[in-house]
Amino acid sequence: MVEHFIQHIRTKNLFDLEKRYLLAISGGLDSTCLGHLLKASGVKFALVHYNFGLRGGESDEDEAFVKQMADLWEVSIYTQKATPREFDQTGKSIQMIARELRYAWFESILETKTYAGVVVAHHLEDQLETIFLNLLRGTGIEGMYGMAEKRDYLIRPLLPFKKSDLQNYMVSQRLPWRIDSSNEKNIYKRNFIRNEVFPLIQSAFPDAVTTLEGSFQRIKDTGKAFFHLYTLWRLEHVVEDGGFQYLPIKALENLPGKHSMLYYWLRDSGFGMAEVEEVFVALDQGESGKVFFSGKYVLNVDREYLILGEQDFAQPEIKIDKTAISLVLNTSKYDILHLQAPSELDKSTDNAMLDLGKLEFPLSVRNWQIGDRLMPLGMKQNKKVSDLLIDLKVPVIHKKGVKVLCSGEEIVWVIGYRVSELFKVDVNTKAILYFKKR
Repeated sequence: MVEHFIQHIRTKNLFDLEKRYLLAISGGLDSTCLGHLLKASGVKFALVHYNFGLRGGESDEDEAFVKQMADLWEVSIYTQKATPREFDQTGKSIQMIARELRYAWFESILETKTYAGVVVAHHLEDQLETIFLNLLRGTGIEGMYGMAEKRDYLIRPLLPFKKSDLQNYMVSQRLPWRIDSSNEKNIYKRNFIRNEVFPLIQSAFPDAVTTLEGSFQRIKDTGKAFFHLYTLWRLEHVVEDGGFQYLPIKALENLPGKHSMLYYWLRDSGFGMAEVEEVFVALDQGESGKVFFSGKYVLNVDREYLILGEQDFAQPEIKIDKTAISLVLNTSKYDILHLQAPSELDKSTDNAMLDLGKLEFPLSVRNWQIGDRLMPLGMKQNKKVSDLLIDLKVPVIHKKGVKVLCSGEEIVWVIGYRVSELFKVDVNTKAILYFKKR
């Protein structure tokens, strides 16, 4: 066992023998065995033990045993004891609270002491239990990756080893460990899988642990191939501009695995597979303009694109006096220039050239509102801003963020779309106020 362990940690380069580590130890079989293996392998470590006090005297006896192991191994030990109040949190299981307490404590020690990481005793059956739990929670392919041997500050050197390997080693060496009676109770989901599901599977498939390990390793490798292809697909098709992401709808047509592709694009914005299915229903039914919300994000099914961005919450009104030289609106920035007329006209809708003599300062910039009107450049009648945005086919996701520049009560410019006919530069203009987008 020791030889196999040393070969494994060397092959995976899990430890630097010049550094010191923390071993999270409960006193049970797994973590006590890991302590003996680390000691035999020349890895320098100290112990960390969290006494949650959930089993009364048994918990205190565990702590006493761990302190004895620290003396035996001649290593330092850090202990912490939970209070009943710390478990008085609604909406969280005892296991979740205990996990959060323990790992927060680990991190606090790492921040103040010179340790290279925390070593935990998860073994092969723990790995399989984690994968089964992930599947039952509805996770995708990444849920079958299980726990990594090394991630951030956590190191799991026992993942390739079965529980029976650890027990055989401890028994053969006549080494003691503590037994946690709560592990035999099925009040926790993990315990139910460990005590009921796995024995039932193994009764019909004696090699189930080894077979499942191989199957999940192949699935993990397949997952790596998928994410490589997904990354290439996203780089080719998704364009970011002005704080929004644009995915051409055509990029999903006849695409194998398109539901997964769309899910992994949207998931970091809080959308799940249920919303993905609804998006495809909207696409199949040609529901252009439909929007989906998730937290602070919104997805707009437009005519040719799926457009993803943050919901544009109302920005406070901005005042612009006559001496202002710039305007910043979310991701857009404008230089404000003063020009003498005549000057070559900039006809880009991104910019605005206005007759300075017709403007009343300070100007103001605000979100457009229902009922807003202006006389668009080239027209003789007023038009609702809402109708103008419809005529210009502005995607729904962009409409909320549209701003208007006002002179007094008059709308001078629907920013980025249309200047008012009443404030345009004409033959009588003597000075120009020019908003030029950077």
